[in-house]
Amino acid sequence: MITADELFATLSDDGHQAGVKTTRQEQSALIAAAPETFGIPDYVGRYGWVSVQLATADPAELRELLVEAWRQTAPKRLVAAYDAGPEGSCPGAG
Repeated sequence: MITADELFATLSDDGHQAGVKTTRQEQSALIAAAPETFGIPDYVGRYGWVSVQLATADPAELRELLVEAWRQTAPKRLVAAYDAGPEGSCPGAG
């Protein structure tokens, strides 16, 4: 079973919206820069999570957010292995 501490992203059932773990500072900056794409989700928004409207999200920015969210959650040894790997490799790929 996955605990809340292990989650870094979610996807809505319809695939139109995602939730991504960020810091409170990132959350504020994202919402200020693109309120049509980013919002504060119910329940977890107070912890810094953002909701993402996937139709208007920039794919490169979303990838960066997901990698950073993963880095906040993953064990340090996995982050170190990712950092030591080839540029552009995805966490968990291999």
